[in-house]
Amino acid sequence: MSDLPAETDVVIVGGGLAGLAAARRLHRAGTPWLLVEAADRLGGRVATDAVDGYLLDRGFQVVNTAYPRLTALVDVAALDLGLFTQGTLVRRGETLHRMVHPVREPLGAGRTVLTGLADAAGLGRAAQVPGVRQISSVGRATDRLRLAALAVRCATSPVDRLLAAPELSTEMELRRAGLSDRIIEELLRPFLSGVFGERELTTSSHVFAMIVRSFARGRIGLPAAGIGALPQAVADPLPASLTMRGVSAASLRPGLVRTSAGDVRCRAVLVATDPVTASTLLPSLGRVRMHTLSTYYHSAVEPPLDEPILLLDGDRRELVANTVVVSRAAPTYAPVGRHLIATSVAGPIVPPEPLVRTELARLYGCSVEDWDHLTTVTVPAALPAAPAPQGSLRKPVVVGEGVFVAGDHRASPSVQGALASGWRAAGAVLRHLGR
Repeated sequence: MSDLPAETDVVIVGGGLAGLAAARRLHRAGTPWLLVEAADRLGGRVATDAVDGYLLDRGFQVVNTAYPRLTALVDVAALDLGLFTQGTLVRRGETLHRMVHPVREPLGAGRTVLTGLADAAGLGRAAQVPGVRQISSVGRATDRLRLAALAVRCATSPVDRLLAAPELSTEMELRRAGLSDRIIEELLRPFLSGVFGERELTTSSHVFAMIVRSFARGRIGLPAAGIGALPQAVADPLPASLTMRGVSAASLRPGLVRTSAGDVRCRAVLVATDPVTASTLLPSLGRVRMHTLSTYYHSAVEPPLDEPILLLDGDRRELVANTVVVSRAAPTYAPVGRHLIATSVAGPIVPPEPLVRTELARLYGCSVEDWDHLTTVTVPAALPAAPAPQGSLRKPVVVGEGVFVAGDHRASPSVQGALASGWRAAGAVLRHLGR
């Protein structure tokens, strides 16, 4: 680590996605900047640990190719994404039901076609999954058509129009769309709990619309080197000498940041830490409520499914949000001869692994006795809560007197929200500096 400079134009506190996006904009504008990050790596909550040949992300996270700020900052092709199957499998009783992509196959939203579905989605021949029904009975036929219509509307309507719609909770929005309890409980609640980090679906309908839009317009996948490759790709064009790792900010005031390595004077400060730390450094922000997500990683010799598709619990057990054979999407996540299964649980209660293992045996319909439990990753502050009403998904980034803030708590709780807020906050900094 280089010596900390005594002065610069802009100090960015926090080297997560928001801070890195801000640094990219400032660097492009030719404005002197310095980024300080308390950890010994960049990326914040987006990180991967390599353990005994496995890539274990710190929580199940994915890259969505439809995120506009992501594609503006990163060459997505260079990430070598392993893509997931479009659609989901839902366990109901003794049977798995396939729910196809509601936008790419709206008329097939009520059926599952094991041969030809992947060809239509650009994946080649679909894997044969024993016990998967050709005709889905998740929800009613009218439910599936209404869900397809909702997804098409989110995918094709201008963003401003979506955000101008009356703001409700996600659950109220689903019911306003005419969806029944059955499809909400068997498909949408488990799926969205893994996306939002909460099962009550109190998240704003505006956040829901943006999430549906991205899922409908893009593909989701994992970088071959792990999700930690994403912040590294954002950081790659930046001079390493300006990203000071292992340096924490103790306090700040306009024009000065006190760090563990000394004081830095500046013309502007941009706080891009996690929401909890940001509210500590900037008390005027107020407390940001966070959702907890836990990911259980298991290893197996034989994969319980032959395709990379999210499996949901439609039996209303309210424990597992989703589970997926990660190594079927990205083989680099597991050593040769093994497979990696990631299972997500939303909420502050972390169930014991044997209980989750029992649920996995039911969901996959196979024995899991010989699976190895690699680890359980619990992130207490995984995602900021975004209950209705949010008012605006573009929350103010100007604190005042040359102090600014960025992060997914200033936008939608997502990779796109973090990157976009960092870019937007850097624009506000440049205007403050007269550039």
